[in-house]
Amino acid sequence: MTQINAYLTFNGNCREAMNFYKSCLGGELILQTIGESPLADKMPPQMKDSILHSTLTKDKLVLMGTDCVAPPGLIKGNSVTLSLNCSSEEEIRFFFEKLSTEGKATFPLEDTFWGALFGGLTDKFDNHWLLNFDKTQTH
Repeated sequence: MTQINAYLTFNGNCREAMNFYKSCLGGELILQTIGESPLADKMPPQMKDSILHSTLTKDKLVLMGTDCVAPPGLIKGNSVTLSLNCSSEEEIRFFFEKLSTEGKATFPLEDTFWGALFGGLTDKFDNHWLLNFDKTQTH
């Protein structure tokens, strides 16, 4: 099955962000530092604790991240949004509350014309999230 996953780039706080997402969403988090990789000898010593690659996995949810920023530097914008389809009303409410901690709810959770409970937020790392629970889905 082909799928697409979100890959987030951070500016030195990937470990903190991915641990935050794990505390919000649950799952298994794997972190690989630059110092633990074959790149260690080719990178400046101050980068040895930076995250080369991280993966948070929970069922079909896969969220990846890194501290490796391209030469122009990290530019945060609104061109990437993480869309999270939830499996219950309790789950969407829990995730929304946790992810919006120290962030901003841009669209409060509300019932929609398409039969879903839907909301949007920007988390404390300035990443944009849309959360959706299809109330018509069977349990």
